[in-house]
Order: sequence, then structure tokens, then C-alpha cells
Amino acid sequence: MTEGEAAPGRVELRRPDGEPVRVLVVDDEPTLTDLLSMALRYEGWQVRTAGDGMAAVRAARQFRPDAVVLDVMLPDLDGFQVLRKLRADNDTVPVLFLTARDAVEERVAGLTVGGDDYVTKPFSLEEVIARLRALLRRSGFAVATRPDAVLTVGDLTLDEDSHEVRRDGRLITLTATEFELLRYLMRNPRRVLSKAQILDRVWNYDFGGQANVVELYISYLRKKIDAGHQPMIHTLRGAGYLLKPAE
Repeated sequence: MTEGEAAPGRVELRRPDGEPVRVLVVDDEPTLTDLLSMALRYEGWQVRTAGDGMAAVRAARQFRPDAVVLDVMLPDLDGFQVLRKLRADNDTVPVLFLTARDAVEERVAGLTVGGDDYVTKPFSLEEVIARLRALLRRSGFAVATRPDAVLTVGDLTLDEDSHEVRRDGRLITLTATEFELLRYLMRNPRRVLSKAQILDRVWNYDFGGQANVVELYISYLRKKIDAGHQPMIHTLRGAGYLLKPAE
């Protein structure tokens, strides 16, 4: 798969002009930048990297990224100084900071000087991708392109554009949160999803980790999706939940 070509089956984000999303990754750890670059290219995005602050500023001026992943601790300029220089050239580019796990002051400072979001080290590549996708959507620098926006599992369908959900042809009305939960389950059919995974994807990191909310919303979904039908939503005690076609 070449750079700019998304992995099969993924909901692809592209720039409004149809070109691949451009992301600049700035970190002085080559292993980390290599891993991030590989993950971002797997999304079909173009990637440039820089190992220090001044190289990041030069790369940003040449590459004109749609988003920047920026480490706070760099060998010359720190990430906050780099951000100020980036903002002088492009005051709207979204910036995702990488910070030390317990450095609360770094996170606060990063958001105060104009950073858009942060992840703490060590982090999962999946989390970085999810945060970047959210930033790109909110900023308007990228749009989703789907040949087919309808998810289908058995006789259950979900239209990601119109937000219509049907089971066996019957229209089902869901709240916004119920819709997001069902979408996550339908994007991962036959896969066991833990409460922690569901909390992270549906309620994001701000929610506070109250796992009982997952049980509550699963029960709401069951009443609407499985009522009068063979069940599709299943609980695996101690493991999580999965959705699969009714047998």
C-alpha cells in the first residue's frame, strides 16, 4: 500500500480538494516517529517528520500540514515555542501535543498556548489516530469519503450519513449516544469490546471512567434493537460486549 492510499474497508478522511491528509510528526525519538508515521500512512495520509523544533518549523512551511503531532520535550525549542511559530504562519492548523504521563502542567500549558488536544506517553497508536481524526473533522481540514455509508450486520442497518437505523426494515429511533454506541459495535461485528474500549470511543477521555454507564446504555440499545427479535447484542461476563447477526 502506497502513501496516500487508505487501508481497505476504512472510512477515509481526505482534504476537501480530494488530496490525502497531510500530517507533520515532531519528536526526537526516531523509533516513535517511525511507528507513528507507519500508522498514519496506513490511514492513507501523507506524513513528514522532524526531530527538533527548528526542523519542525521548516517542514511545516514547506509541507503545509493539515495537522501536527508535536512532542513537548524537544532538544532545541520546546513544543510550546514551536507551536507559537507554527501559529504565526498558520493560525488554524490543529495541533496534538504529546506529553509526559504525569505532567499536568504541560497539558494545561499546551492547551493554554493554543494546542487543540493532547495524549500522554506511553500511548496507543489507535488513540493518536482517533484524536487526529476528531481534530481534522472539527477543523474542516478533512472530510469523510465513503463509497457506502451504510453499515450492515445481519438484518440491522445503520446509515452513518442520515443516522437512520433499521432492523428488519423497521425504523428505530436512537439518541445521539445510543447511535454512537451502536455504530462502534457495528464497526466491530463479532468482536468482544471491553467497557474500557467502549468508554474511550463513545464517551472519550473526559467522561471519568464510570463503567456502569456502558451497562446502562447497552440495556437501552437492547430494548430498541433486540425487542421482538432474536438478540444481536451479547454480554461476555468479565470480558465485554459484542454484536453479531441473530442465529
